[in-house]
Amino acid sequence: MLTAPTAVNAPPLINALPADDALREVLHNEVHTRPSPRIRLPALVVHVAVLNADVTREQEWAHLRLLPGQQDLPLEALNGSFVRMRFADHTFKWERHTEFTRYSLVQTLPDGADEGMDEATLLSHLAVETEWLRTIPGRTVAAVMLAMVNDGIDDGQAIKDRASQWFEGRPVLASMLGNGHSCGLTDFALRPSGFERMFVVAPEGTSETRAGRISQRLLEMETYRIMALRGLPVAKTLGPMLTSAEAELADITARMEDTHSSDQELLDTLIKLAARVERATAEHMYRFSATRAYNDLVQQRIRELRERAIPGTQTLGEFMQRRLSPAIATVAATAQRLSSLSQRIERTSALLRTRVDIVTEAQNQQLLAQLTKGQDMQLKLQTTVEGLSIAAISYYVVSLILYVGKAAKAGGMPVNPEMLAGALIPLVLLSIWWGTRRLHRKLHGDGH
Repeated sequence: MLTAPTAVNAPPLINALPADDALREVLHNEVHTRPSPRIRLPALVVHVAVLNADVTREQEWAHLRLLPGQQDLPLEALNGSFVRMRFADHTFKWERHTEFTRYSLVQTLPDGADEGMDEATLLSHLAVETEWLRTIPGRTVAAVMLAMVNDGIDDGQAIKDRASQWFEGRPVLASMLGNGHSCGLTDFALRPSGFERMFVVAPEGTSETRAGRISQRLLEMETYRIMALRGLPVAKTLGPMLTSAEAELADITARMEDTHSSDQELLDTLIKLAARVERATAEHMYRFSATRAYNDLVQQRIRELRERAIPGTQTLGEFMQRRLSPAIATVAATAQRLSSLSQRIERTSALLRTRVDIVTEAQNQQLLAQLTKGQDMQLKLQTTVEGLSIAAISYYVVSLILYVGKAAKAGGMPVNPEMLAGALIPLVLLSIWWGTRRLHRKLHGDGH
């Protein structure tokens, strides 16, 4: 019996597929970019996010090379917008996004850090120098110090007591994460150093990957929250302008009802209003779209936390929803208001164009009537001139006949010139009239 060759003896496959699309490898490897960190507890995670609108990748690369041992870091390493550097006692991560860049330090939690250590002392225990953090290129939008420790999570009050010193006695928000595999706490308060603080308690045996996912979700939730709220000041600034524009559009619409209003004046006013609204749309619609996208990410991270309430304490997600939702609603309403105003201006412009077209059509009809009247007068005049022309031609022809008759009489022929000319007048008139009609018909294509 014949058997198929085994895979061991089969030659390696080479060029077994059509040529790859230019983006295949990049898009395929996207799933592996920005992986979650692996964090061994107890740990301190320092997270800083800065706006990078006016910051080049080369500037960030130059700053990363100031870290110990990174003098030879190649610029090509930053092409993927993600770099993780491993040191003896800590890891450092650089991650560039469209609008901001994140820097994350993961190190062992300093002894006593969660027992009331002041900020200056805590900063002095960081694995990177405070001056290096202060000179990161860009403007800070989020900065968090996240302490992660091992402890029991059965007693919610004991967890809050344990974290109270980390939060310097401030009221905290807390919730069980992952349906009970850990507990997260925060107070959403900025310290004099510019950092806010978070605290995570996880039981012994929590894997490094799970701890990394918890930190990533919490830190991304806070960063995306701040980025989503960047649309709120814009919306508040646009409010008065939109109110004024809406009133101006209503006035233009009302004036259009008055038939005595100047179309040119209305058109000039409408064009200026449309330009102002379109400029606002071009400048700010991206911000509103970004707010919507960042808010979707915040909601996704909240769902991924799978929170469960601790009796007597508001959860992180609930607190964020109550504070974030009104701001997002304001931004969405402003974006809708701006879009609606643009559409209303377009409709008003169409109405004004219709009004101008109607007036123009009426003027054209009047002009055409005047032209028609002029043509009728010209035709009548032409007819009159033709009649006179027939009479004149007939006169000359009859005169010629008279002269011919006189010449014949003088030559001895028995002819009465006057009688001959008078008798031929009707024939001459009829012949010239018939010839003129025939010429007209030929010129107009009505005859041969």
